[in-house]
Amino acid sequence: MISFESFKAIDGVPIYQQVFTYVKRGCVAGTINNGDMLPSRRYLSALLGINPMTVQKAFRLLEEEDLIVSIQGSGSVMNIDDRKISKMRTELLADDIRTITESLKRMGITQKEAIELISKNWEENSNE
Repeated sequence: MISFESFKAIDGVPIYQQVFTYVKRGCVAGTINNGDMLPSRRYLSALLGINPMTVQKAFRLLEEEDLIVSIQGSGSVMNIDDRKISKMRTELLADDIRTITESLKRMGITQKEAIELISKNWEENSNE
């Protein structure tokens, strides 16, 4: 069963989108695997303190991307493979990079300064 115990809501982002992204990030990180069961919609809505229709919307997005298969009366199961994980990784990184780039530009950081900051951080974290 996929755990949502570490899920933390972010202000300003629709909760259904956060649940959707949480699952995708778990797939990319390897903490969610093919065949893993998702909690029921009712259980997840109670756990997160959100409307069941919000959970339903997140699950519908996962179904539309063919990341889960929902079986009436049995729940929902992850339906992922290496190709889907690679695609999710690319999409998630592109979103993160876009957000960071916009933030750096708003702070007046030049492209050169941004590259230097990233390089420095990369080196500092390469020892971990």
